[in-house]
Amino acid sequence: MACVIVVSSLPSVMHTSIKYNLFDKNDMYRKTHKRNISRLGGISIVASFTITTLLFSTLIKFEEANFLITSCIILAALGLKDDVYGSNTRTKLILQLVVAFILVFFGGFKLTSLYGVLGIWDMPLLWGGIFSIILIIFLNNAFNLIDGIDGLAGTIGIVTSLIFGIFFSLMHQVTYAFIAFSLVGSIAGFLKYNWYPAKIFMGDTGALIIGLVTAALAIKFIELNKFGTVSNPFIRSAPAIAVSILIVPIFDSLRIFTVRVLKGKSPFMGDRNHIHHRLERLGLKPPLIMLVTAGLNLCMVTMTILMRDLGNFFLISFLIGLCVLFDLMLFYNLRKIGK
Repeated sequence: MACVIVVSSLPSVMHTSIKYNLFDKNDMYRKTHKRNISRLGGISIVASFTITTLLFSTLIKFEEANFLITSCIILAALGLKDDVYGSNTRTKLILQLVVAFILVFFGGFKLTSLYGVLGIWDMPLLWGGIFSIILIIFLNNAFNLIDGIDGLAGTIGIVTSLIFGIFFSLMHQVTYAFIAFSLVGSIAGFLKYNWYPAKIFMGDTGALIIGLVTAALAIKFIELNKFGTVSNPFIRSAPAIAVSILIVPIFDSLRIFTVRVLKGKSPFMGDRNHIHHRLERLGLKPPLIMLVTAGLNLCMVTMTILMRDLGNFFLISFLIGLCVLFDLMLFYNLRKIGK
C-alpha cells in the first residue's frame, strides 16, 4: 500500500514543482546534476508511511505508533520548510529536540543500557533518555548527510528498514515489523523516480523521516533483546548488530564531522568530502556507488551476526576499524590518481 501511494502521488508532486518552480537549484557548489530537480519527493514518503502506519495502528490499537506519527509530521514540516525556503541551524535543532523528546519520553523509544560498551551497563531514566535523544538527532542528520547522489539514501534506507523488519518478524514483533515494512514500501516507490538519473529528490523531508524511523526501530530492536529484561532474547549483541545495520550513515557522519573539526571548520558546513563523493571522484557512477555501499553494509551485518558471541564492545570497535580501513583505501587511491 505504501509503495502504491508513493508511485501514484509523485507525478503530481513533480507537476506542482514545475508549476511553482520549486527546484533544487543547480548553481550550488555541492550539486552535480545539470538540470533543476524537485526536492519535494519526501512529501510522498511521509504521506504513504503515515497513512499505512495509522491504518494498521488503529486496527490493532497500537498507541506507540501515534507518538511516532506525531514526531514524523512535526519533522516533515521542518524538512518541507527547509526544502522550499531553507531553515537556520537553531530552528532545526530545537524542532529535532522536540521530536526526539516526544519519542523518548512519551513513545517509550529509549535505551536503558549500553550493554557494557565503554564499561556502562544500566542507565538511570534521565541519562538513558538524554542519550536516546542525542542518538535520534544524530541518526536524523546522518541519513540527511548521505543523501548526496541519486538513490543512495533511499537504497540504504531500504536495506536498514528491511533488515530490521525481518528481525522483528522473526521475533514475532508484528507491530514493529509492520512499521519497518511500511517504510520499505514508501522508499521503494520513491526509488522508481529517484534512481539514476533522478527525476526527483527526497530532500530533507524524506531523509529526516527515514533517519527518525530507523532510529526508533534500532532502539526498539536493542531494548527487545536486552538481557535481564527479556528471559530469552532472540539474538545476542543486539547493540552491535544495530550499529552494523546503520553503519553507513553512522560512520560517514562521524568521519565527516571529525575531518571538519580537525580542519578548523564548522561540523555543520556542507562540503563534497563524503564517502560517496570520494567514490565518485574515483570514477564510479551512482548505481555502482549504491551497489558498493549497500554491499559493504550487508557484509558488515553478516559478519556481526556471525560473530555476535564476541560482545558489543569488541564488535563495534571491529566495525569502526573496518570502516577506517576502507576509508584509508579510498584515501590511498585518490592520492594515487591525484584527486
